[in-house]
Amino acid sequence: MIRLACKIPIKVAVAVSGGRDSMACLDFLRNGKKELAVLHFNHGTRHAVEAENAVRSYCERHNLHLEVGNISGEPEKCQSLEDFWRKQRYSWFESTGHESIVTCHHLNDAVEWWVMTSLRGNPKLIPTKRDRFIRPFLLAPRDELTNWATRRELEWAEDPSNSDTDYDRNYVRHTMMPHILRINPGIEKTLIKLIESRNT
Repeated sequence: MIRLACKIPIKVAVAVSGGRDSMACLDFLRNGKKELAVLHFNHGTRHAVEAENAVRSYCERHNLHLEVGNISGEPEKCQSLEDFWRKQRYSWFESTGHESIVTCHHLNDAVEWWVMTSLRGNPKLIPTKRDRFIRPFLLAPRDELTNWATRRELEWAEDPSNSDTDYDRNYVRHTMMPHILRINPGIEKTLIKLIESRNT
């Protein structure tokens, strides 16, 4: 069962990458009778066409309003590609004018971000709410979203860069997390408590 970390307005925009997790979140919200707009940001990569097609196909099939943003410019000197994409993406999200925007970060994202920021000396939680952005799926493990997507026979686009451990987040996810879970198999429960305490 997918638990939500916070309330979601009836009228909301959903940021959807086209990957399995975000497609599951979109389908979950549509199933909950929300009045949805869908926001998709095209990063201009080889994978981007496939991802946009997956989102567009779902929206057309379910008569959902879709807005698509596109990358522009180049990263600044010494700026990572991850940081460049993130800033471009959020800048475009804000430019759409939607009052409430759901992003599909889930529990595993929260754990990985907490681990990565802890290693840098400043442990941080992904906030459930910040400005117009809402992250209601922070209590939902990735496995639950995978089960939802499989059970509902959703189509999605796998981003090959997600397995590239040259990116810090992927290195934490694929290389470090198996060892961290061996030492502390209850780390997800710890993060759930932290997220819930932040919202009380």
